[in-house]
Amino acid sequence: MRKLAFALALLCCALLASCGRPSPAARGNVTVFMYSEYIDPALVERFQKETGLKIVLDTYENTEEMMSKVSSAGDQYDVIVVSDLAIPVMAAKGTFRVLDKGKIPSAKNVSARFAKPPYDPEGKYSLPYQWGTMGLVYRKDKLPGFTPTWAAVLNPAKQPGPVVLLDSMRDLMAAALFSRGYSPNSRSAPELKAAGDLLRSARTKKMVGFYGSPDSVGKVLAGDAWVGIAYNGDAVAKLDENTDFVVPREGTIIWVDAMTVPSKAPNPEGALKFIDFILRPDVGAQLSNFLDYATPNEASLPLIRPEVRNDARVYPPDSQTAKMVMLEDAGDATTLYDQVWTRVKAGE
Repeated sequence: MRKLAFALALLCCALLASCGRPSPAARGNVTVFMYSEYIDPALVERFQKETGLKIVLDTYENTEEMMSKVSSAGDQYDVIVVSDLAIPVMAAKGTFRVLDKGKIPSAKNVSARFAKPPYDPEGKYSLPYQWGTMGLVYRKDKLPGFTPTWAAVLNPAKQPGPVVLLDSMRDLMAAALFSRGYSPNSRSAPELKAAGDLLRSARTKKMVGFYGSPDSVGKVLAGDAWVGIAYNGDAVAKLDENTDFVVPREGTIIWVDAMTVPSKAPNPEGALKFIDFILRPDVGAQLSNFLDYATPNEASLPLIRPEVRNDARVYPPDSQTAKMVMLEDAGDATTLYDQVWTRVKAGE
């Protein structure tokens, strides 16, 4: 989910001096695993100067990729930024340490709505990093009077031009379920099949491909696509006079990415320092001002740029949030999701 393309290269090369996997024994490092383009490089430098600890960054593009890598290399990371729906699944497997809040004094700054969220109801394993929504980025110059519905990208009869689909199983399935009038957390085999059928039908000659959110936005900005599915911060950060971001009428998801410490973290004390740093009011504001995602930090809100704080695409009004749903663990239906998704990606 996550800012400018140069940021990743800058983080890995200029600030970190190494893009390779760190040694677990590197106690002077704090190894952070997060979405690409998801932190202000200036904050990395600032943390390093203040603490003497070096941040080593590793990145991923979707939840499925993250979970797979953590299952095989969880002892490589000190902090993992995890999407909400994955937290209870991973916590049940013993992936995370219980956070020592006594060593995270800035935790008091978290907004009440995010302090004990549905995905971590006791607030034991996670503290929020950023939150946002999913919607459509589109070209105003090609599509004046654009009607914001999921059908614009998923219904082959209504695709107005080249479209990009988001390469994320639960999020894209949620869009299809919304479009069919179903819950994005459906566990019904017929409903999931109907959503999969819709996604397969969207694979027309107009579909440019499946991409992560930053690349989806890039395709629309470049004119390779006219409409793409993306996360709001990725879009708002890069919009120009010819593009815009909208939430479809049927509703959408609201997501939270949260900071966790894996049970086998090589430097758990450094991890707590990083989390506390991110939750400081000024740091939280700088992070959200850079990313154009919403802050979950109540103490940071007064420091958010007014043009961002007042932007309904970043901080949606109640009339929109009423139609937004947080994704939940699919439980036994996960196998059904996987089966449907495999067919969608294979074009079967």
